[in-house]
Amino acid sequence: MTISTSTRPRSAPALTREVAPGVHRLSHAYVNCYLIEDGDDLTIVDAALPATWRPLLAALGALGRRPSDVRALVLTHAHFDHLGFARRVSTEWGVPVLAHPAETYIAHHPYQYAHEAPRALYPIQHPRGIPILTSMARAGAFSVRGIDDLRFFSPGDVLDVPGNPVAVYSPGHTFGHCALHLPDRDVLLSGDALVTLDPYTGETGPRIVCGAATADSVQALGSLGALADTDAAIVLPGHGEPWRGGIRTAVQAALAAGVS
Repeated sequence: MTISTSTRPRSAPALTREVAPGVHRLSHAYVNCYLIEDGDDLTIVDAALPATWRPLLAALGALGRRPSDVRALVLTHAHFDHLGFARRVSTEWGVPVLAHPAETYIAHHPYQYAHEAPRALYPIQHPRGIPILTSMARAGAFSVRGIDDLRFFSPGDVLDVPGNPVAVYSPGHTFGHCALHLPDRDVLLSGDALVTLDPYTGETGPRIVCGAATADSVQALGSLGALADTDAAIVLPGHGEPWRGGIRTAVQAALAAGVS
């Protein structure tokens, strides 16, 4: 299949090469996953939605890569929209899937996760989110299969995977959420600890995700300090466009945006 190279947020699959040094973004149904290159090897960060499987294969081909080049899948957290093809990567490619231990239950049960606010009201209160949520549903948001075979890392670990990201513990969105810092590339993959598009409200700009999908917003806001401490120049979020103004300005904006 053909994938677009557009950098705009969109429903259709889009590959952005070198969104940061040696990092490529695959965006589909308003969800981002990332491919980190390290020599001949790759790490995938987050597993998007089930229908992103075919765009993933196309992206590998476009980059001159094969599934055998993928050495690890690292989850910033295990919500269904970051777990979509994790089971297939594990079972079909034999690739290890890594996450913080506190993500184990959600990884087993992708639809049983803590959130502060009733989700049913958001499409009524925030109609700009409807096209985003519809696109996610079409990409398999309601058919994500859980995964049992996780390998664990701890906060502050330098992961023994291509790119050697550092796990930045940033709980609140989920209780085991970890952003991934690439110090040698001045990049932070923020997962959903800080996004530039809230899928439920359609709001853009740096922020935490609204209470429809966040376990503890107060904790999530508090975790922004750990992200700021990385001093990363480029922020690559789980939803929305890259932020190139530095993590500290992104955190300031997210704190100002508050809780939705």
